[in-house]
Amino acid sequence: MLAEDSTLLREGLIRLLADEGHEVLAAVGDAEALLEAIAKERPDVVVADVRMPPSHTDEGLRAALEIRERWPTVGVLVLSQYIEKRYARELLSGQAGGVGYLLKDRVVQVDEFLDALARVARGEAAFDPEVVRQLLGGSSHGDQLVRLTAREREVLAEMAQGHGNAAIAGRLHISQSAVEKHINAIFEKLELSGGSGYSRRVLAVLRYLGT
Repeated sequence: MLAEDSTLLREGLIRLLADEGHEVLAAVGDAEALLEAIAKERPDVVVADVRMPPSHTDEGLRAALEIRERWPTVGVLVLSQYIEKRYARELLSGQAGGVGYLLKDRVVQVDEFLDALARVARGEAAFDPEVVRQLLGGSSHGDQLVRLTAREREVLAEMAQGHGNAAIAGRLHISQSAVEKHINAIFEKLELSGGSGYSRRVLAVLRYLGT
């Protein structure tokens, strides 16, 4: 399902997704209509703009959070021209998988947009690199961030975008075993044990997003 108040962008996304073999169950222009459509027919994933009528502020993000609470199996990919840090943190911290946050500029890079959509639909995470950069920059855990090496910070940033170990290895041009060593070092420096009942991978990302 799509929720985008710009008719031009909405129609463009419909055409793009149809050409790629996706079925668009509904395409609406506001958050209220989106929630009504989801209640009637559960989609695999929703693509929603952050700012929609009536106030054009944060309707899309608030709808995304409601979707995560009411229909946790529905993936949510949020599109925005701006980075709303508080809501981005809430999206990531509310549930580890099936969520994404991309800047609209990323949509024109079709392969990246489709890759993010596919990951969210599979129950994974997909966060725009710029979103991650700004969230990391505003972290309240700067003292711990200093403890990481430059490479470990790169690996953590890739983890925050939702990439798995194999993808991180390819993106950073290092071996998968090296990625695993860096991740273990991150866990150790953050003092994240495996007995907390939560994914250490998620906890590592949340720690540096200031949640």
